[in-house]
Amino acid sequence: MKFKLVFAALAISILSLVTYAQEAPKVERKPNPIYDAELAKKLGGSEGGMRSYVFALLKTGPYSAKATDEERKKLQAGHMESIGRWAKDGKLAVAGPFGKNDQNYRGIYIFAVSTIEEAQSLASEDPAIKAGIFVLEYTPWYGSASLMATPEIHNKITKYID
Repeated sequence: MKFKLVFAALAISILSLVTYAQEAPKVERKPNPIYDAELAKKLGGSEGGMRSYVFALLKTGPYSAKATDEERKKLQAGHMESIGRWAKDGKLAVAGPFGKNDQNYRGIYIFAVSTIEEAQSLASEDPAIKAGIFVLEYTPWYGSASLMATPEIHNKITKYID
C-alpha cells in the first residue's frame, strides 16, 4: 500500500511538471548585436558565453612549516614558473594569493580544463605542491569564458617582466 501511495505521488508530480512545461510561456531570446563569434570560439564560450573550469583552493600544506628559507625561495620560484607556463598554454584563466586569514587559505587557481583529473595533473607539475608547501581542494565550476582573456590582458598591464 505504501509503495502505491509513493508511486501515485510521483506520477502526479511528473504529470504536473509536464503540464507546467507545456503551458510555460516561451521566453523570446534576442540576438546580441555585439556578439563576436570568433572571440567566443577563441575563448571556448558556449552560446551563453560560458565554459567549464576547475576551481582550486590552495591551502597551507604539511611541509610549509618545515621548509627552510632557501627551500621556500626555490619552491616559490618553481611555483611562479608553473603558473606562467599554464597561463601561456591556455590552461589557467586566473591565479592569485589571498591575504592573511584564519583558514590557512593561500590562493586560488581557476584552471581552464574540464575535469578535476586534468587540473590535478597540471598541479602535480608545481614543485611547491609536490613538496607539500601547498595542498589543493578542487571543484568543477562553470563561469564566463571571458576569464580566458585575463592572461593576455594581464600581460598588457604588467609593467615589468622577469
